[in-house]
This record gives sequence, C-alpha cells and structure tokens, in this order.
Amino acid sequence: MKLVERFLIELARAWDREEQPRLQVLGSTALMLQTDFVRATKDSDVLRTLALDGEVAERLLALAGPSTPLARRWSIYLELVPNGLPFLPRVPVWHAVPLAGAPTTLSIEALDVVDVVVSKLKRFSANDRSDIEAMVARGLVPHDRLLKRFVDAVDVFTADARASDLPRYVENLHEIERDAFGVDESEIELPEWV
Repeated sequence: MKLVERFLIELARAWDREEQPRLQVLGSTALMLQTDFVRATKDSDVLRTLALDGEVAERLLALAGPSTPLARRWSIYLELVPNGLPFLPRVPVWHAVPLAGAPTTLSIEALDVVDVVVSKLKRFSANDRSDIEAMVARGLVPHDRLLKRFVDAVDVFTADARASDLPRYVENLHEIERDAFGVDESEIELPEWV
C-alpha cells in the first residue's frame, strides 16, 4: 500500500463528523491513487469546493493540515486548493477511489490522469514535467485526448484575467509534445487579445 493511501485511510478513520465530505484529489496524489506511479510528495492537494468550506474545511485541516500529528506521522499534509486556481477543463473528470480498509466517512475521488496532466501544464515545475513524462511513458495519456482536454481548459481561462498566461501554457504543451510524445507541435488557437 502506498504512503499516500495510508495517510488518507488514517484521515478517514479520524473523521468524526456527521458530514461525509467528498475529497477531490488533484496532482501527483491523484496519479498515485490511480496508477502504479510512486514518488515523494509533501502534500495531498484537494479541491476546495462549496461542500468543503467553513467547518468541514477547518476540521479537515485540523486533522491533516501542515504540522498536525497525522502530517508529521506520514510526512504528507492535506492542502485545500481554491476551486478556480487549477487549470482544468470546464467539466473535470473524477474517478472514485476505494481505499481498502478505510471507513466510509470520507469519499475519495481522483482527478482523471489526462486532466491531471492538463493541470500540470500551468505550473510546469520539474516535478510536473517528470509526472507528465511518466504518465505518457505508461501509455495513459492519448495525445488526441490531451489536446481536446487542453483546448477545453484554454476555453475556460480565456474568459478571465488569467488569459494572459495562456501562451506560456501552450509553450509547455509544445515541449511535452516534442519531448515526451515525439510529435510536431499542435496549433492551439488563442484569442487575438491574448
């Protein structure tokens, strides 16, 4: 069993409220929950939805946020990511993740592998690049599906102040196309004002 799975199981065991929140996991944790991929990570990113606001969010962070006993025990902490922050398609794809031995106090969903790759094209750190390359090497990221989901995310971002960052995300996609897929760069149409 992976470290991140143990962390989430212990969090589910510690959850002591009537609410049964749905944790929508992003990033490398989502990849590790759905594939054979393993790498060190310090945090488990969870999308902060309307259902994870107020007292529910406070309790989750009190149990598993930075510097909590649970975080110190597993060297991973829970981080709630604002809903509008990730670079995601209009309707992200989520997959239920059953954790063997975990009580049903929490519902865990992982962001689809292709959507995780799309989201990682925003920050595009060294870890993001290696995560993307690992997913492509495993054959889990069909190029045509990546393009479709990327264009959908671009459409979402053209409607707000973050649109000026889109050319950089396109450059990041092109780097992955050249280096990981070994294909020519796709033409991505951006609004003229970007």
